[in-house]
Amino acid sequence: MVSIFEEHKERIVTGLALLAVVLVIGFIDNLFLMWLVLGGVYILAFNEAVKLFGVEKDGLLIYAIGIWLVAGVYPYGDDLFVLAGVAYASAVAYNKELPWKDFFPFIYPTAGMLFILTMYKEYGILSLLWLLAVVALADVGAYAVGKSVGKTPFCETSPKKTMEGVVGGVFVATLGGLFFGLPIVDFTVAFFISFFVAISSVFGDLFESSLKRAAGVKDSGDILPGHGGILDRIDGYLFGAIVMLVLLRGLV
Repeated sequence: MVSIFEEHKERIVTGLALLAVVLVIGFIDNLFLMWLVLGGVYILAFNEAVKLFGVEKDGLLIYAIGIWLVAGVYPYGDDLFVLAGVAYASAVAYNKELPWKDFFPFIYPTAGMLFILTMYKEYGILSLLWLLAVVALADVGAYAVGKSVGKTPFCETSPKKTMEGVVGGVFVATLGGLFFGLPIVDFTVAFFISFFVAISSVFGDLFESSLKRAAGVKDSGDILPGHGGILDRIDGYLFGAIVMLVLLRGLV
């Protein structure tokens, strides 16, 4: 146990610090504070995405900040990236020299972050706790099962993932997610949503891995000691939040 701690000391300490921050923010449960903190995470993630997508144009950050400022007062923040898409498509139609690649960071991580903020506005802090639990359990479950019995490769995008680990992670996340979902929805809906959010978090991780492989980098950044960048920590949540909010709206 001691050797494991020493081997992953930096990662464990950073992880505990992040958990403490999340718990404090959740306990305070204030919309402005949540908007402010998520905004900071979004801006850092946006900058990492710009590099991963190989966007060369400067000055995109001001538009990202603008979107987040509007999201603070507009009730349907998740719709803003759709409006941004309409605006950019119009700009491309007007100026054929504008590359679509410059818009990619306004889809990822923008969409996921806007969905997280909107879900908090509509369903409260318990919905974010549910999301946090499902994605974290999917990750931990996949690691534990994969390390113990994993043999079958899952896909080429992430060679370290195994089919056994993914299935085990989804199973653990679905069962664990039930307990966090029951205060919001009934048993059947909690099971259904936890299951699909767990699966989506796996592919959220795979998507970010594919971006890093294409960019030829190991991590999306180095801001979190032992963990890499912001996107390395929130990749599963960016996909999971979209699936969870869509299903909550459709099933509740």
